[in-house]
Amino acid sequence: MFVRNAWYVAARSAEVQQNLMPLKLLGEQVVLFRTPDGVVAALEDACPHRKLPLSMGRLLGDRIECGYHGLTFDCAGACVRAPALARIPRAAQVRSYPIEERYGLVWIWMGEAKAADTAQIFDVPEWGDPAWGLNEGDAMTVACNYLYVTDNLLDPSHVAWVHPGSFGNAACEAEPLKTDASDVGVTVSRWMRDVDVAPFYAKFVKFSGRCDRKQHYEVRFPSHAIIKAVFTPAGTGADDGAQHDHVFLMNSYNFMTPIDESHTRYFWFQMRNFDQQNEAVSQQFNEDVRHAFDEDRVILEAVHEGMSNRRTPNLDLGIDAGPLRFRRGVQRLIDAEYAALEQAPLVRVSPPATKTQER
Repeated sequence: MFVRNAWYVAARSAEVQQNLMPLKLLGEQVVLFRTPDGVVAALEDACPHRKLPLSMGRLLGDRIECGYHGLTFDCAGACVRAPALARIPRAAQVRSYPIEERYGLVWIWMGEAKAADTAQIFDVPEWGDPAWGLNEGDAMTVACNYLYVTDNLLDPSHVAWVHPGSFGNAACEAEPLKTDASDVGVTVSRWMRDVDVAPFYAKFVKFSGRCDRKQHYEVRFPSHAIIKAVFTPAGTGADDGAQHDHVFLMNSYNFMTPIDESHTRYFWFQMRNFDQQNEAVSQQFNEDVRHAFDEDRVILEAVHEGMSNRRTPNLDLGIDAGPLRFRRGVQRLIDAEYAALEQAPLVRVSPPATKTQER
Protein backbone atom coordinates (compact mmCIF):
# COMPACT_ATOMS: atom_id res chain seq x y z
CA MET A 1 0.00 0.00 0.00
CA PHE A 2 2.82 2.46 0.85
CA VAL A 3 6.46 3.15 0.02
CA ARG A 4 8.21 2.84 3.39
CA ASN A 5 11.84 3.58 2.59
CA ALA A 6 11.20 7.29 2.28
CA TRP A 7 11.04 10.50 4.31
CA TYR A 8 7.55 11.75 5.18
CA VAL A 9 6.40 14.79 7.13
CA ALA A 10 5.12 13.67 10.51
CA ALA A 11 4.16 17.08 11.92
CA ARG A 12 4.91 20.77 11.85
CA SER A 13 7.77 21.55 14.21
CA ALA A 14 5.58 23.85 16.29
CA GLU A 15 3.17 20.98 16.97
CA VAL A 16 5.76 18.83 18.75
CA GLN A 17 6.30 19.93 22.34
CA GLN A 18 7.49 18.29 25.56
CA ASN A 19 4.46 16.03 25.71
CA LEU A 20 3.36 12.79 24.08
CA MET A 21 1.87 13.23 20.60
CA PRO A 22 0.26 10.07 19.18
CA LEU A 23 0.02 9.77 15.40
CA LYS A 24 -0.88 7.18 12.81
CA LEU A 25 1.52 7.20 9.86
CA LEU A 26 1.30 4.70 6.99
CA GLY A 27 -1.04 2.65 9.19
CA GLU A 28 1.50 2.49 12.05
CA GLN A 29 0.95 3.96 15.50
CA VAL A 30 3.79 6.33 16.40
CA VAL A 31 4.36 8.65 19.36
CA LEU A 32 6.40 11.85 18.97
CA PHE A 33 7.88 13.96 21.75
CA ARG A 34 10.49 16.65 22.24
CA THR A 35 13.21 16.14 24.84
CA PRO A 36 14.34 18.86 27.28
CA ASP A 37 17.26 19.47 24.87
CA GLY A 38 14.78 20.28 22.09
CA VAL A 39 15.39 17.10 20.08
CA VAL A 40 12.37 15.34 18.56
CA ALA A 41 12.12 11.57 19.03
CA ALA A 42 9.67 9.04 17.60
CA LEU A 43 8.84 5.58 18.95
CA GLU A 44 6.38 2.84 18.14
CA ASP A 45 3.32 3.72 20.19
CA ALA A 46 3.01 0.34 21.89
CA CYS A 47 4.62 -1.08 25.00
CA PRO A 48 5.99 -4.57 24.14
CA HIS A 49 4.36 -6.06 27.27
CA ARG A 50 0.63 -5.76 26.53
CA LYS A 51 0.77 -3.23 23.70
CA LEU A 52 -0.76 -0.39 25.68
CA PRO A 53 -0.02 2.80 23.73
CA LEU A 54 3.00 4.50 25.24
CA SER A 55 1.19 7.78 24.57
CA MET A 56 -1.11 6.80 27.46
CA GLY A 57 1.89 6.84 29.80
CA ARG A 58 4.10 9.67 31.05
CA LEU A 59 6.96 11.62 29.53
CA LEU A 60 9.81 11.77 32.03
CA GLY A 61 12.38 14.09 30.48
CA ASP A 62 13.73 12.15 27.50
CA ARG A 63 12.04 8.86 28.46
CA ILE A 64 8.54 7.41 28.28
CA GLU A 65 7.07 5.45 31.17
CA CYS A 66 4.33 2.98 30.25
CA GLY A 67 1.07 3.71 32.05
CA TYR A 68 0.38 0.02 32.78
CA HIS A 69 3.37 -1.42 34.66
CA GLY A 70 6.00 1.29 34.46
CA LEU A 71 8.36 -0.11 31.82
CA THR A 72 10.41 2.90 30.74
CA PHE A 73 11.97 3.51 27.31
CA ASP A 74 14.62 5.94 26.07
CA CYS A 75 14.68 7.80 22.75
CA ALA A 76 16.31 4.82 21.04
CA GLY A 77 13.47 2.52 22.14
CA ALA A 78 15.53 0.59 24.70
CA CYS A 79 13.92 -0.32 28.00
CA VAL A 80 15.92 1.34 30.78
CA ARG A 81 13.68 0.45 33.73
CA ALA A 82 11.44 -2.52 34.48
CA PRO A 83 9.97 -2.24 37.99
CA ALA A 84 9.70 -5.44 40.06
CA LEU A 85 11.87 -7.42 37.62
CA ALA A 86 15.34 -8.70 38.52
CA ARG A 87 16.57 -7.83 35.07
CA ILE A 88 15.26 -6.10 31.98
CA PRO A 89 14.10 -8.66 29.35
CA ARG A 90 16.06 -8.55 26.12
CA ALA A 91 12.83 -8.26 24.15
CA ALA A 92 11.77 -5.17 26.11
CA GLN A 93 12.35 -2.65 23.36
CA VAL A 94 10.27 -0.66 20.91
CA ARG A 95 11.02 0.55 17.43
CA SER A 96 12.51 4.02 17.08
CA TYR A 97 12.28 6.04 13.87
CA PRO A 98 14.92 8.33 12.34
CA ILE A 99 13.86 11.98 12.64
CA GLU A 100 15.07 15.21 11.01
CA GLU A 101 13.74 18.74 11.43
CA ARG A 102 13.88 20.91 8.32
CA TYR A 103 11.80 23.75 6.83
CA GLY A 104 9.75 24.04 10.02
CA LEU A 105 8.65 20.42 9.61
CA VAL A 106 9.43 17.15 11.39
CA TRP A 107 10.47 14.48 8.88
CA ILE A 108 10.30 10.79 9.73
CA TRP A 109 11.80 7.76 7.97
CA MET A 110 9.25 4.96 8.01
CA GLY A 111 11.37 2.20 6.48
CA GLU A 112 14.57 0.38 7.37
CA ALA A 113 16.46 2.69 9.73
CA LYS A 114 19.92 1.94 8.35
CA ALA A 115 18.77 3.11 4.91
CA ALA A 116 17.76 6.57 6.15
CA ASP A 117 19.74 9.31 4.41
CA THR A 118 18.84 12.94 5.17
CA ALA A 119 20.21 13.95 1.75
CA GLN A 120 17.05 12.38 0.31
CA ILE A 121 14.75 14.88 2.03
CA PHE A 122 12.97 17.09 -0.49
CA ASP A 123 15.21 20.06 -1.34
CA VAL A 124 13.87 23.61 -0.99
CA PRO A 125 16.63 25.79 -2.50
CA GLU A 126 14.83 29.08 -1.75
CA TRP A 127 14.67 28.38 2.02
CA GLY A 128 16.58 31.05 3.92
CA ASP A 129 17.28 33.10 0.78
CA PRO A 130 16.37 36.79 1.45
CA ALA A 131 15.29 37.11 -2.19
CA TRP A 132 12.31 34.90 -1.36
CA GLY A 133 9.42 35.48 1.03
CA LEU A 134 7.74 32.68 2.96
CA ASN A 135 4.10 31.85 3.41
CA GLU A 136 4.31 29.51 6.39
CA GLY A 137 1.38 27.40 5.28
CA ASP A 138 -0.55 24.89 7.32
CA ALA A 139 -1.69 21.28 7.47
CA MET A 140 -5.02 19.54 7.10
CA THR A 141 -6.42 16.03 7.17
CA VAL A 142 -8.16 14.81 4.02
CA ALA A 143 -10.43 11.77 4.18
CA CYS A 144 -9.06 10.15 1.04
CA ASN A 145 -6.22 7.93 -0.13
CA TYR A 146 -3.02 9.91 -0.65
CA LEU A 147 -2.87 8.94 -4.33
CA TYR A 148 -6.00 10.95 -5.02
CA VAL A 149 -4.10 13.97 -3.70
CA THR A 150 -1.11 13.25 -5.95
CA ASP A 151 -3.57 12.80 -8.83
CA ASN A 152 -4.91 16.26 -8.08
CA LEU A 153 -1.42 17.78 -7.92
CA LEU A 154 -0.62 16.40 -11.38
CA ASP A 155 -3.78 17.86 -12.88
CA PRO A 156 -3.50 21.56 -13.81
CA SER A 157 -6.84 21.36 -15.64
CA HIS A 158 -8.95 20.95 -12.50
CA VAL A 159 -8.32 24.54 -11.38
CA ALA A 160 -10.74 25.82 -14.04
CA TRP A 161 -13.66 24.04 -12.36
CA VAL A 162 -12.65 23.54 -8.72
CA HIS A 163 -11.01 26.97 -8.23
CA PRO A 164 -12.70 29.33 -10.74
CA GLY A 165 -12.58 32.24 -8.31
CA SER A 166 -8.97 31.76 -7.21
CA PHE A 167 -6.30 29.68 -9.00
CA GLY A 168 -8.30 29.10 -12.17
CA ASN A 169 -10.10 30.92 -14.96
CA ALA A 170 -11.30 30.15 -18.49
CA ALA A 171 -7.70 30.10 -19.75
CA CYS A 172 -7.10 26.86 -17.82
CA GLU A 173 -9.81 24.84 -19.55
CA ALA A 174 -8.32 23.54 -22.80
CA GLU A 175 -4.58 24.23 -23.19
CA PRO A 176 -2.74 20.90 -23.85
CA LEU A 177 -0.46 19.47 -21.17
CA LYS A 178 3.13 18.28 -21.44
CA THR A 179 3.98 15.21 -19.33
CA ASP A 180 7.51 14.16 -18.38
CA ALA A 181 8.48 11.17 -16.24
CA SER A 182 11.80 10.40 -14.56
CA ASP A 183 13.23 8.10 -11.91
CA VAL A 184 12.19 10.54 -9.17
CA GLY A 185 8.69 11.50 -10.24
CA VAL A 186 6.38 13.01 -12.86
CA THR A 187 5.98 16.59 -14.09
CA VAL A 188 2.98 18.04 -15.92
CA SER A 189 3.30 21.57 -17.30
CA ARG A 190 2.02 24.06 -19.87
CA TRP A 191 2.33 27.68 -20.97
CA MET A 192 -0.85 29.67 -21.51
CA ARG A 193 -0.22 32.69 -23.72
CA ASP A 194 -1.83 36.13 -23.64
CA VAL A 195 -4.48 35.29 -21.03
CA ASP A 196 -6.07 37.07 -18.08
CA VAL A 197 -4.34 36.78 -14.72
CA ALA A 198 -6.31 34.37 -12.50
CA PRO A 199 -8.17 36.03 -9.59
CA PHE A 200 -5.96 34.65 -6.78
CA TYR A 201 -2.82 36.16 -8.32
CA ALA A 202 -4.23 39.41 -9.76
CA LYS A 203 -3.84 41.33 -6.49
CA PHE A 204 -0.15 40.39 -6.20
CA VAL A 205 1.35 40.72 -9.70
CA LYS A 206 3.43 43.87 -10.31
CA PHE A 207 2.34 44.50 -13.90
CA SER A 208 -0.94 45.39 -15.57
CA GLY A 209 -2.77 43.79 -18.45
CA ARG A 210 -2.71 40.26 -19.77
CA CYS A 211 -0.03 37.68 -19.10
CA ASP A 212 1.77 34.57 -20.17
CA ARG A 213 1.19 31.97 -17.46
CA LYS A 214 3.06 28.76 -16.77
CA GLN A 215 1.71 25.93 -14.64
CA HIS A 216 4.42 23.50 -13.52
CA TYR A 217 3.10 20.59 -11.43
CA GLU A 218 5.89 18.28 -10.29
CA VAL A 219 5.25 15.36 -7.93
CA ARG A 220 8.12 13.24 -6.66
CA PHE A 221 7.99 9.78 -5.17
CA PRO A 222 6.50 8.82 -2.83
CA SER A 223 4.15 11.82 -2.39
CA HIS A 224 5.82 15.25 -2.36
CA ALA A 225 5.25 18.07 -4.82
CA ILE A 226 6.42 21.47 -5.96
CA ILE A 227 3.89 23.55 -7.86
CA LYS A 228 5.44 26.49 -9.71
CA ALA A 229 3.29 29.43 -10.77
CA VAL A 230 4.80 31.89 -13.25
CA PHE A 231 3.05 35.07 -14.42
CA THR A 232 4.83 37.46 -16.74
CA PRO A 233 3.57 40.20 -19.10
CA ALA A 234 2.05 38.79 -22.29
CA GLY A 235 4.70 38.03 -24.89
CA THR A 236 7.56 37.60 -22.38
CA GLY A 237 7.05 34.05 -21.15
CA ALA A 238 9.90 31.64 -21.87
CA ASP A 239 11.71 28.74 -20.22
CA ASP A 240 15.14 30.03 -21.25
CA GLY A 241 16.81 33.42 -21.03
CA ALA A 242 16.35 36.34 -18.66
CA GLN A 243 13.00 36.78 -16.96
CA HIS A 244 10.98 39.99 -17.06
CA ASP A 245 11.73 42.43 -14.24
CA HIS A 246 8.17 42.10 -12.96
CA VAL A 247 7.77 38.32 -13.27
CA PHE A 248 5.66 36.76 -10.53
CA LEU A 249 7.07 33.51 -9.13
CA MET A 250 5.45 31.35 -6.49
CA ASN A 251 6.75 27.91 -5.60
CA SER A 252 4.29 25.91 -3.54
CA TYR A 253 5.69 22.94 -1.61
CA ASN A 254 3.23 20.18 -0.78
CA PHE A 255 3.91 17.09 1.33
CA MET A 256 1.36 14.29 1.63
CA THR A 257 1.73 11.72 4.41
CA PRO A 258 -0.63 8.72 4.34
CA ILE A 259 -2.35 8.16 7.68
CA ASP A 260 -3.93 4.96 6.43
CA GLU A 261 -5.45 3.84 3.15
CA SER A 262 -8.38 6.27 3.54
CA HIS A 263 -6.85 9.35 5.19
CA THR A 264 -4.00 11.71 4.35
CA ARG A 265 -2.22 14.46 6.25
CA TYR A 266 -1.44 17.31 3.85
CA PHE A 267 1.29 19.87 4.71
CA TRP A 268 2.24 22.91 2.62
CA PHE A 269 4.06 26.23 2.44
CA GLN A 270 4.93 28.69 -0.36
CA MET A 271 7.99 30.69 -1.38
CA ARG A 272 7.50 33.93 -3.38
CA ASN A 273 9.80 36.39 -5.15
CA PHE A 274 8.00 39.60 -4.12
CA ASP A 275 7.01 41.49 -0.95
CA GLN A 276 9.45 39.26 0.87
CA GLN A 277 9.10 40.96 4.28
CA ASN A 278 5.44 41.95 4.02
CA GLU A 279 3.62 40.06 6.77
CA ALA A 280 0.21 41.24 5.50
CA VAL A 281 0.92 39.60 2.14
CA SER A 282 1.97 36.39 3.90
CA GLN A 283 -1.24 36.33 5.92
CA GLN A 284 -3.35 36.99 2.82
CA PHE A 285 -1.61 34.18 0.97
CA ASN A 286 -2.10 31.76 3.85
CA GLU A 287 -5.81 32.54 4.10
CA ASP A 288 -6.41 32.34 0.35
CA VAL A 289 -4.42 29.12 -0.10
CA ARG A 290 -6.18 27.47 2.84
CA HIS A 291 -9.54 28.37 1.29
CA ALA A 292 -8.51 26.95 -2.10
CA PHE A 293 -7.19 23.74 -0.54
CA ASP A 294 -10.47 23.36 1.34
CA GLU A 295 -12.13 23.38 -2.10
CA ASP A 296 -9.80 20.54 -3.12
CA ARG A 297 -10.54 18.64 0.09
CA VAL A 298 -14.30 18.58 -0.56
CA ILE A 299 -13.75 17.22 -4.08
CA LEU A 300 -11.13 14.64 -3.10
CA GLU A 301 -13.15 13.23 -0.23
CA ALA A 302 -16.14 12.80 -2.54
CA VAL A 303 -13.91 11.18 -5.20
CA HIS A 304 -12.53 8.71 -2.64
CA GLU A 305 -16.05 7.82 -1.55
CA GLY A 306 -17.26 7.48 -5.14
CA MET A 307 -14.32 5.33 -6.26
CA SER A 308 -14.54 3.14 -3.16
CA ASN A 309 -18.21 2.38 -3.83
CA ARG A 310 -18.34 2.44 -7.63
CA ARG A 311 -20.74 0.03 -9.28
CA THR A 312 -19.52 0.67 -12.82
CA PRO A 313 -15.95 1.12 -14.12
CA ASN A 314 -14.42 4.58 -13.96
CA LEU A 315 -13.14 6.27 -17.11
CA ASP A 316 -9.57 7.57 -17.51
CA LEU A 317 -9.07 10.60 -19.77
CA GLY A 318 -6.09 11.99 -21.64
CA ILE A 319 -5.52 14.52 -18.85
CA ASP A 320 -4.89 11.57 -16.50
CA ALA A 321 -1.60 10.63 -18.20
CA GLY A 322 0.54 12.26 -15.49
CA PRO A 323 -1.34 10.82 -12.49
CA LEU A 324 -1.39 7.33 -14.02
CA ARG A 325 2.34 7.37 -14.74
CA PHE A 326 3.00 8.50 -11.19
CA ARG A 327 0.87 5.71 -9.75
CA ARG A 328 2.77 3.15 -11.82
CA GLY A 329 6.05 4.55 -10.49
CA VAL A 330 4.84 4.30 -6.89
CA GLN A 331 3.73 0.72 -7.45
CA ARG A 332 7.15 -0.19 -8.84
CA LEU A 333 8.77 1.11 -5.65
CA ILE A 334 6.30 -0.80 -3.46
CA ASP A 335 6.86 -3.99 -5.47
CA ALA A 336 10.64 -3.60 -5.13
CA GLU A 337 10.37 -3.24 -1.35
CA TYR A 338 8.22 -6.37 -1.11
CA ALA A 339 10.64 -8.29 -3.30
CA ALA A 340 13.52 -7.27 -1.04
CA LEU A 341 11.57 -8.43 2.03
CA GLU A 342 10.87 -11.80 0.45
CA GLN A 343 14.58 -12.29 -0.22
CA ALA A 344 15.62 -11.31 3.32
CA PRO A 345 16.62 -14.17 5.63
CA LEU A 346 13.87 -15.42 7.90
CA VAL A 347 14.41 -14.62 11.56
CA ARG A 348 12.83 -17.25 13.77
CA VAL A 349 11.64 -16.27 17.22
CA SER A 350 11.37 -19.03 19.82
CA PRO A 351 8.00 -19.23 21.60
CA PRO A 352 7.84 -18.51 25.34
CA ALA A 353 8.74 -21.48 27.50
CA THR A 354 5.87 -23.42 29.02
CA LYS A 355 5.77 -24.15 32.75
CA THR A 356 6.85 -27.74 31.99
CA GLN A 357 9.83 -26.48 30.00
CA GLU A 358 10.75 -24.05 32.78
CA ARG A 359 11.05 -26.96 35.22
